[in-house]
Amino acid sequence: MKTWTTAKIREAKGTRKLACLTAYDYTTARIMDDSGIPLILVGDSLGMTLLGYANTLPVTLDQMIHHTAAVCRGVSQALVVADMPFMSYQVSDEQALANAGRLLQEGGADAVKIEGGGSRVSRVARLTDAGIPVLAHIGLTPQSVNQVGGFKLQGRSDDEARRLLDDAAALAAAGAFAIVLECVPAPLARAITEAAPIPTIGIGAGPFCDGQILVYHDMLGLNDAFRPTFVKRYASLADTMRQAFAAYSEEVASGAFPAAAQSFGVQAGTRP
Repeated sequence: MKTWTTAKIREAKGTRKLACLTAYDYTTARIMDDSGIPLILVGDSLGMTLLGYANTLPVTLDQMIHHTAAVCRGVSQALVVADMPFMSYQVSDEQALANAGRLLQEGGADAVKIEGGGSRVSRVARLTDAGIPVLAHIGLTPQSVNQVGGFKLQGRSDDEARRLLDDAAALAAAGAFAIVLECVPAPLARAITEAAPIPTIGIGAGPFCDGQILVYHDMLGLNDAFRPTFVKRYASLADTMRQAFAAYSEEVASGAFPAAAQSFGVQAGTRP
């Protein structure tokens, strides 16, 4: 049995702040799991971080299953949540159920994440009724980037704020075990967090949420051309990698690598 389950995520509300991250591969997921990260999201952000797309829309269900399975092979303690990609759940409740089922059966996910508010309530209810846990996601929903006109702060007007408060309540009532709040003003995120009976997990939503989630490429500085204001960089790995690659290239060119220590049957001090 895993340490982190949807029940334990729920129970963390008001008692422990949850540090969550994305992962897309076995090695990264294993390191995160060893570090005690309670929730790992296999995000459709892989379309941008790994595949070079401009947004998440081209990501397919088969790609999500592929990466989810890789992550799950590296995890023994964290709850693994798989994003449902664009057009895998929008058509109907039954479409959402069939595709979410694949993410659990073939990908090994513990739960799925669905973007959207009121229009997704029936999806959440249908999936949870079938035994598939759902992480809801409101505020900025990247799969709606063409509709909202870009990656913009949401909930700035009174009407938008009220809608998000209502959406959070409806999603919780439908059975979601937690809600991601993306790019909403901190005071609104605080109001939603205080009103919601389930944990809120913020990204660009300020310090008052029950947890936080970041794309690990952003917090490790792997994409140094992209630096959202809500991201704190805990490392600058792009610089480290460039230095390592350049040093390797120079040593190969000079003949310094491989040396005897990295070779078989070559005595120390022997040079080609």
